Amino acid sequence: MAIKVVICCCSYLFGEGLSRLLEDDKNIDVIGIFYEGIDLKGIVKFSPDVILADFNNINPPLFAQCPDAKIVLIDTGVKQGNIIAALVSHNISGVISPGTDIRLLKKALKVISNGEVWIDNPTLKELLLQAEVMSKNGGISGITRREREIIAHICQGYSNKEIASRLFMSEQTVKSHLNRIFRKFNVFSRSQLITVALKNQIYQS
Repeated sequence: MAIKVVICCCSYLFGEGLSRLLEDDKNIDVIGIFYEGIDLKGIVKFSPDVILADFNNINPPLFAQCPDAKIVLIDTGVKQGNIIAALVSHNISGVISPGTDIRLLKKALKVISNGEVWIDNPTLKELLLQAEVMSKNGGISGITRREREIIAHICQGYSNKEIASRLFMSEQTVKSHLNRIFRKFNVFSRSQLITVALKNQIYQS
């Protein structure tokens, strides 16, 4: 039985291109392509096995209505920290880089549809780096309530500007808090912070 795939992306050309690349595989059936302004009812009625989505179309309400669908994030050039944040904040089964050839893409979809995980090499290397950093950090203590709030927002992929707006503070105050958090955690990037926060159960996805 063919794998039913829905594509959710912001680019018409990108979505159509993906569909055409996959159309010659009898084991993969692209049953819908959705662009800006995702029509949840339209996607849900297809009961997809796999949802291919770019970062801008990571949609928790959609995922909740398609609990059996495997979510695959298409990396369209967003920051690595955002990809890591999406991985830990949502039930994502795979990450596909823009440099993936069609043979590997088809293999990834088949692997993911069977319940396994597929992560592209750049993301995998970053995760391994975070694991190394995590192993060097022991338990974290002395985290204030405000710092926990900021960490939670970082883990959900929010920018400093967005955090400032949500927590009613200046962007500079967020930066100051974040600098102190980085020193406490002995980390140097947002993705490292996310890994250590998860490991120490400061934030739970």
